[in-house]
Amino acid sequence: MVLAIQNDQTDPPLLVGQWLAESGISVRVIEACFGEQVPAAVPEGVHGVLALGGAMGAGDDCVAPWLDAERALLADATDRGIPVLGLCLGAQLLAAATGGRVELGPVPEIGVVSVFRTLEGLVDPVIGAVGAPSDDIPAGQWHQDHIVALPDDGVLLLTNEVCRVQGFRVGDNAYGLQLHPEIDADIFASWAGLADEVLDRSGCDFDAECEQFRKSEADLIRTWRPMTRAWADLVWQCATPGSR
Repeated sequence: MVLAIQNDQTDPPLLVGQWLAESGISVRVIEACFGEQVPAAVPEGVHGVLALGGAMGAGDDCVAPWLDAERALLADATDRGIPVLGLCLGAQLLAAATGGRVELGPVPEIGVVSVFRTLEGLVDPVIGAVGAPSDDIPAGQWHQDHIVALPDDGVLLLTNEVCRVQGFRVGDNAYGLQLHPEIDADIFASWAGLADEVLDRSGCDFDAECEQFRKSEADLIRTWRPMTRAWADLVWQCATPGSR
């Protein structure tokens, strides 16, 4: 079973949850955004942790008081070799929990943005499975905070010129992605109706970004579904025999 931490009511597991289900993995969602308690350590019977996105920052405990427990949960999973997949805020929380640093970046990223595998990313068992036909990999983005320093044992796997840390691994099984593989075009469009500092700072033509996201949706699914299935293989390796 994978334990998913939902930090924002507008960002459920959605596509990633569906792809994990395709691999025979059940997902239990802790709705931290609605007050459900987040464990500070990985509960028995959990073989993977999925940390989702949110509008808050990785250190905004005054806004989201459960983040302290979530960082502890991610640190515990990493220390124990239990697979982690952190998405956007979840990646920033993973970095912060394991000795990295997150700061407000100079340039927000919104929309479909290209990311690129590093040499380490090409041979990584999870990021190497990304289903892009070339090194120019499409990724759905919505963030202004950047991971500016990885943990000492962090390995950079995905990057671009705007935000250096787009994907990384800590230890053998903990992965952070600055992007949003879990969202579809409808969720992306719904975020425009929220009072969002990232959107204001970006100055982008949001209607055009929504159109591009919808046109790219099939490509995004083809790209990130096999990566998620590869991460699911790590979860199965962690699970005890017969514990679907």
